[in-house]
Amino acid sequence: MTSSRQQPVRVLVVDDDFAVAAIHRRYVETLPGFAVVGEAHQGSDALRAIEEVRPDLVLLDIYLPDMSGVEVLRRLRAAPAGETIDVIAITASREVETVRAAMSGGVVHYLIKPFTLAALQERLMAYAAQRRELQQLVGGGVRDQADVDRLLSPGQRPARPAPDLPKGLSARTLQLVERALKDAGRELSAGEAAELCGLSRVSTRRYLEHLAARGLAEVKPRYGSAGRPEHGYRWVSGVR
Repeated sequence: MTSSRQQPVRVLVVDDDFAVAAIHRRYVETLPGFAVVGEAHQGSDALRAIEEVRPDLVLLDIYLPDMSGVEVLRRLRAAPAGETIDVIAITASREVETVRAAMSGGVVHYLIKPFTLAALQERLMAYAAQRRELQQLVGGGVRDQADVDRLLSPGQRPARPAPDLPKGLSARTLQLVERALKDAGRELSAGEAAELCGLSRVSTRRYLEHLAARGLAEVKPRYGSAGRPEHGYRWVSGVR
C-alpha cells in the first residue's frame, strides 16, 4: 500500500484571469509531489470546487469578480472540513487590512504579484516540507522545541550566526527588508521597498545598502521622476 507521505499534494488553482490560472496550473504540474485537481475563476466556483474535490492546498487570488478571496477564505474556514485545507494567497493586493485578514484566516503564505515562478516554487516546496514534518510527527506528537521550530520554518537549515550589523540596524528589520526584496522578484527602489515594509525610505535604504555590501543584493542606477538618479535593488538569485 502506498503511504500517505507518497501521495501528491492536491492543488486547486483559483484566479480570475484565465491565462494566469493556466500558467499557475501548468507550473504546479511540473513540480514533483504536486497534482492540480481543479481550477476556478470566481469565488463561488472555488467554494463549490473545494467541496467537490477536497484539495489539500488552494492557490487563492484575492481579487475575484463575485466575492473577494478573503470572503472565500472566511467561508472555507466556517465549513466543517475547512480547517484541514491549506491556502496560499496569490494576489496583487498590498493593503495591510487584506494581509491581516488573510493571516487571520490561516494562509500559509501570502505571495504578492508580480512574482517569479521561482518564488512560487519556493513557497510550494516549503509547504510540502511542512506537510512532511507534520506527517512524521503524527502519532508521536511534538517532542520538543526543535520539532516546533521545524514546523514553523520547514526545510530550513539551522540558523547560522547573524553577522554583526552596523550601528542602528536591527536583525528583525533586516529580515523584513530581505524578505520584501526576495518576494518582489524584481528590482525595487528604496521607496518601493519602504512602502512594502512600512518603514521610512531613509531607514530602508540603509538596510538595502547593507544587503548589497554583503553581496546579497545587486545595485543598479536608474532614473526616477524628472530624471533624478536613484538606485534599484534586486535580490541576488540563488542566494539562500
